[in-house]
Amino acid sequence: MAHTTPSAGNPMVAFDTRYGRFVAQLFEKEAPISTANLLNRVDNGLLANSSIYRIVTLANQPDTVPAKIEVVQFGLTPAARETDPLPPIAHEPTAATGLRHLDGTLSMARLAPGTAGSAFFICIGDQPELDFGGHRNPDGQGFAAFGQIVEGMDVVRKIFAQAEDATDQLSDPIPIDSVARV
Repeated sequence: MAHTTPSAGNPMVAFDTRYGRFVAQLFEKEAPISTANLLNRVDNGLLANSSIYRIVTLANQPDTVPAKIEVVQFGLTPAARETDPLPPIAHEPTAATGLRHLDGTLSMARLAPGTAGSAFFICIGDQPELDFGGHRNPDGQGFAAFGQIVEGMDVVRKIFAQAEDATDQLSDPIPIDSVARV
């Protein structure tokens, strides 16, 4: 699916950080499970105290990874995920949704299919290796794209510029001050 313009029928969520605000349009029709997961977390305050804790660049990944990517990852930190009150969600592969990991795509972070829940990422540039059949994850199932940044991509790029050279984990995570439907 190509980038789309904001639609009145799609839910929108705003994220405020010290670098500014970015707004994601969610594709509820194409990816209902992932969309419901984020909205449930927003509506119930489950992303309070969340942060941007990982910024993956071409420079801070080992040469051994099967496919290098560039993303900004946020949500509950790995430690906080241990007490996540919600269960993981079913995987919505791009082969089923028709969505693609393009510049500004919002997607679910995961390990194995069915493990996504409280961690999300935004693509910096097009990232086809994250789609179904891509090589980033050995299972070939890709990641669940479900939204698009429609406002504040410049803010996301400012955040991306805070990446560290030696690691993709931020030594000083960037707090997300508020998350709300708009």
